[in-house]
Amino acid sequence: MANVLTNLAADIYKAADVVGRELVGFIPAVTVNADGSERVAKGDVVRASFTRAASVVDVTEAMTIPEGTDQTVDSKTLTISNTRAVQIPYTGEDVRHLNNGIGFETVYGDQIAQAMRALVNEIEADVAEEAYKNASRAFGTAGTTPFASNFSEVAELRQILADNGMPMNDGQASMVLNTVAGTNLRQLAQLQKANEAGGTDLLRQGVLLDLQGLMLRESAQVQSHTKGTGASYLVNDASSAIGDTSIAADGGSGTILAGDIITINGDTNKYVVNTALSGGAFAIGAPGLRAAAADDAAITVGNSYTANVAFHRRALELAIRPLAEPPSSLASDTMTVSDATSGLTFTVSVYPGYHKSMIEVSVAWGVKAWKPDFIATLLG
Repeated sequence: MANVLTNLAADIYKAADVVGRELVGFIPAVTVNADGSERVAKGDVVRASFTRAASVVDVTEAMTIPEGTDQTVDSKTLTISNTRAVQIPYTGEDVRHLNNGIGFETVYGDQIAQAMRALVNEIEADVAEEAYKNASRAFGTAGTTPFASNFSEVAELRQILADNGMPMNDGQASMVLNTVAGTNLRQLAQLQKANEAGGTDLLRQGVLLDLQGLMLRESAQVQSHTKGTGASYLVNDASSAIGDTSIAADGGSGTILAGDIITINGDTNKYVVNTALSGGAFAIGAPGLRAAAADDAAITVGNSYTANVAFHRRALELAIRPLAEPPSSLASDTMTVSDATSGLTFTVSVYPGYHKSMIEVSVAWGVKAWKPDFIATLLG
């Protein structure tokens, strides 16, 4: 069985160009932490450091150098939470039957491409869910697809992110839409007119234009959120302040879930719940409240929605690695294969058995939203 994969590598890559694929928009827009040489196990962590907001002091002239203000550097971790694979068994008879027809190499290549397709869709969905459940605030109307008559929603999302302090001019911010919102955007007359759009890419090629400093992408894995059952909750905090992310609540019933959109009486902002209601409190995304909430102010849970998301590349990280193998692995042949659609790399291994072999396409990954203040949701 040695060198089976090397001999068939050309068929794998050829098939990858033929098998149908869903749109991938989140993966290309996030920070991808990939190391093909470092194998990991489920539960391993990737660590990152984050600085807090700086304190500004008055300058006082003196003949001695001031001590300075001590600063705390936080450490956050990303967990490798998924070890997944597609396993394809083959007997000698299977190979013989295929070679009598279309050919084993052709079918084998298609199966590998389909395996990468399935794994990429899972990873894309995982990133999409992490993004919308850790957003700061939201704009739009739940249940209504945006861009019905103009693209003003792009400016509204940009304002949320700009107000949160997200870098706006480094070309690293994206908005990922489902295809329904993308279709609405494509049908806007002002974007199809070359003299108004600044080019013919959208009209001739269907390429979504960058708007308001955001790279527009589409994804088949944009998530649909089902709201919690929470009703009649009230703010339970007499000293609420701007910037609070933990919201104490009482007096109501039902659930408030991560991803729910909540509003507080007296505040027009739509906040995204990052941590579900538990023990009388839930958490919203940083930078928190934009206005202090009055004690006993009513909390309203918004309707279910489709989660189109705008974010900065540094807000989300995808760590992807080959699976850990013991020193005496039973695999007779192993190679890495890069997926042209997503840019991700997968491990393909052959495990020989008794008159049978098993081909496996595998990968380990984890995803983390580091900065909710650099993420905003466009409701659809």
